[in-house]
Amino acid sequence: MYRTATGWGSVARSRDPGLHGRRPLFATPRALALSYYESYIDFTGRIKAYAVVDLRVLGRYDWRLLTRNAWKVEQLLLDWPHRAIASSDRRTDAMRRRYHAFREEHGYKPWKYYTGRERWADLPPEFRRRG
Repeated sequence: MYRTATGWGSVARSRDPGLHGRRPLFATPRALALSYYESYIDFTGRIKAYAVVDLRVLGRYDWRLLTRNAWKVEQLLLDWPHRAIASSDRRTDAMRRRYHAFREEHGYKPWKYYTGRERWADLPPEFRRRG
């Protein structure tokens, strides 16, 4: 997330549609997080919280120019305190039904079926902890 005079935005890249960055047009970080809500609906997933993290806390760790995976950033984001997002179970269930119907009609494959996954790096053991 980042903030400009026009609002909150995000820089993101993903293999999945809907999970890319957002222009800085959102009044609050919560509103920005909710703009990703529908894209995270699948058979079990759902956004339940968000966090705003100043990545300068990483000091000299230059995550932007790494040529390898940035597990240190991922672990920081997992460990950082999050703010809960209340959402409607009814709305989530309706979106999940729509997701199921889309999958049935189009044969969409989830991320684990992407070609080349065998070349993806595993998460190193020191970053696997979840508390």
